[in-house]
Amino acid sequence: MVLRLARHAGALCVASIAVFIAMTLLEFFYFRQLSGGLASLDVRFGGFTPDEGMAWLTALGRRGSEIILVWHYLTFDLLFPALLSLTMVSLILATGRRLKLFRTLPVQVQSLLALVVVLPYTCADYAQNIAVARLLSDALSANPDSLSFASSLIVTKFALLAIPLTVIAAFIVASRRRPQA
Repeated sequence: MVLRLARHAGALCVASIAVFIAMTLLEFFYFRQLSGGLASLDVRFGGFTPDEGMAWLTALGRRGSEIILVWHYLTFDLLFPALLSLTMVSLILATGRRLKLFRTLPVQVQSLLALVVVLPYTCADYAQNIAVARLLSDALSANPDSLSFASSLIVTKFALLAIPLTVIAAFIVASRRRPQA
């Protein structure tokens, strides 16, 4: 089944982009209004300090926290990490098959390599979503330790996302540098 993903790379890319655009529109045109213009925690690439996290939670209040929980963490962010991960696996397989060395590997090894490259990002993204959702759903759990933990998961998520994106880019560059038979 994983191998068939390579055939659907284009459709998965379109779906991932559509969900990403919807999430971005919500962030800039709705969520930032709820928080007085502050960026959501999970879009802060470099993380945030406990004070910045607490400022965001305080600005949201109970109503804003519930809205973001429902419209982001219980809808789009349940779907997006899995969709993006499937998209990246499909792109690794599709671009990898342009390379003779990758193409000669057994099909199961190709799939396993793609999964090993992408799965750490997926786990980190869902762990980060759980940490931030917990902060939003239980304001009493928001303390410097829990905020620092959520921040470190956000930084980890983006660092691990760079790995499959780098592999995909490397496969594309390698396939264009030398003609494959």
